[in-house]
Amino acid sequence: MGRRHAENLRRLVPNAQLLAVADALEDRARRVAGELEIEKSFGSLEAMLDCKGVDAIVIATPDKFHAPAVSVAAAAGKAILCEKPLALDLADARAALAAVDKHKVYFQVGFMRRYDPAYSAAMKRIETGEIGVPVIFKSLGRDKEGPPLSYYHSQINGMLFYTNTVHDFDLARWMMQDEVIEVNAFTTSAIRPEVTQFGDVVASLINLKFSKGAIGNIESHAQAQYGYDVRTEVVGSKGSIQVGSLHRTPATFLTTNGSVTPIADYFLSTFADAYLAEVRDFVDRILNDRPPRVTGDDGLKALTLAAAAEESHHQSKTVRVA
Repeated sequence: MGRRHAENLRRLVPNAQLLAVADALEDRARRVAGELEIEKSFGSLEAMLDCKGVDAIVIATPDKFHAPAVSVAAAAGKAILCEKPLALDLADARAALAAVDKHKVYFQVGFMRRYDPAYSAAMKRIETGEIGVPVIFKSLGRDKEGPPLSYYHSQINGMLFYTNTVHDFDLARWMMQDEVIEVNAFTTSAIRPEVTQFGDVVASLINLKFSKGAIGNIESHAQAQYGYDVRTEVVGSKGSIQVGSLHRTPATFLTTNGSVTPIADYFLSTFADAYLAEVRDFVDRILNDRPPRVTGDDGLKALTLAAAAEESHHQSKTVRVA
């Protein structure tokens, strides 16, 4: 993820200059710096923040380190784009946002789906009232292959609600133009029971209730096997808008076995345009002194829904969202 942001900033954002990269594995940072033809690489965030000329940073660490990195970067006076989730618990998220507020730095959360051309186009039509009043929200996100057990064992990554579903929680708030007030999560790890020892789940169905009376449902699946699949639908009083499909491209191949259409297999390819648009907007808003399009409050509210889903999972009941 960090590499993709660095590549975009280095090669495709002409009004920004990539000065340095940092990684806990300094050899990896040095290798990426060499490949991107920049001089400076560091083995820690703190060292990079001392680098002369750095005005802004992108945080793409494992989830556990997002909030501490935000606090350190804010104290250094840097503009910040932080990958989702904002944190792995609400206390850490609030502490990070308090640091952002104290030091009055620009801060943006990486919900890149808002920048995806299809989602952006759908949202414009919702805002103009083409489908009437939003009534039902439906979204699904399926990864192709589940992560290795070391991913869970490390304890530096959030559970499914924080790493995957948090995108859909943000879409729910954004596209429905409303806040979620109730969350009810149903989960399973039947196809991979070993992940339960790490407090995680393989798949979930989450029912939502919105403050204005609308309802919703989100499906998250960590290992669908057939491909990377993200789709969303908003049903309104006058019509419906559907975003996403199984297919990465409109090409269809005809063979003796029938027709075959490629299915996306990775999030970086599916949302390549969104990631680029996101960093371009990040840079443009800093240079033109405009507020962020995706705020810290957006990050906190999506995280609140992830925490509510986790509580619902543990207690097997509907959770009211404050």
